[in-house]
Amino acid sequence: MSIAPEAINISAFAPAEAAPEVSRITRLAQSLNKNVSRVIVGKDDEIKLLLVAMLCEGHALLEDVPGIGKTTMAKALARSLGCTFHRIQFTPDLLPSDITGTSIYNQQTGQFETRRGPLFSQVVLADEINRAGPRTQSALLEAMEERQVTIDVDTMPLPRPFMVLATQNPIELEGTFPLPEAQLDRFIIKLSIGYPSEEDERAILRRFKEVSPLTDLQPVTSAEEVLQAQHAVRGVYVNPVVEAYMVSVVHATRRHEAIELGASPRATLALYRTSQALAATEGRGYVLPDDVKRMALPVLAHRIILSTRTRLRGRGNSALLQEVLDSVPVPVESVIGDDRR
Repeated sequence: MSIAPEAINISAFAPAEAAPEVSRITRLAQSLNKNVSRVIVGKDDEIKLLLVAMLCEGHALLEDVPGIGKTTMAKALARSLGCTFHRIQFTPDLLPSDITGTSIYNQQTGQFETRRGPLFSQVVLADEINRAGPRTQSALLEAMEERQVTIDVDTMPLPRPFMVLATQNPIELEGTFPLPEAQLDRFIIKLSIGYPSEEDERAILRRFKEVSPLTDLQPVTSAEEVLQAQHAVRGVYVNPVVEAYMVSVVHATRRHEAIELGASPRATLALYRTSQALAATEGRGYVLPDDVKRMALPVLAHRIILSTRTRLRGRGNSALLQEVLDSVPVPVESVIGDDRR
């Protein structure tokens, strides 16, 4: 459902009192976007979605065909954040201990010593995540959800901030292990990068002609500033009517005849937080219905399961979710009234 510009008074969605300070978040988002754009050409929307995931303390799954720039985008964001970073190349023979760490017996001291794996980083690039076996995926699942790792009998917290940027190829299925729904649900967003335009592809040729700009990419922020931004984004105001709109969208996925399993309450919370983060990156201390609509596809599409008949007809998750969005009335000024704090 589209909204005529004159139908909405933007200020109706703002809180009655002064909006929270979001200028620091906006500046951080602009700096990160500009820095990553030095490497990635023409993908500002996708970069912004990754920033939104980071601000929500969430994880992001990049799914697309090979050669699009998934790994490069993840590396560019990780380097821009100024956080500790590890890249893990997932393969079928990768063991859980290869990513979490293990205990090794020290003959000199006569004691076991814990050697931490690459998961003990603030930003982890899980490259081709669907090539790892279920046991390794389960070990990653604990780290993503609980922010902790268990090695033998010891459970250790992971550093903060902690973000997993995972990539996978949906085309080449030989030798892969599809992610179960429980693990897909742990990714706050899932997105595709898509092919560049002809103009952007010419710009890529010129930019990478001699040396990759990723080589000398420098951080533009720090882990401390990221933590402060993650805390501040929780204060972005959500009007009760906009909140009800989010819940209506999620509940509509559970009632649609073509959807076998609708989005979970975790998905509702993810939609709430990402809408807050998106508003903050655009300089607003309050959420608009358009923020909800913009975040619905990357947040909810991978969390719904279509019926068998729907899949046989070739209808995809994104198309079904767009139908859901079109069926839910969007709040306008006339229904908001004075329902503000």
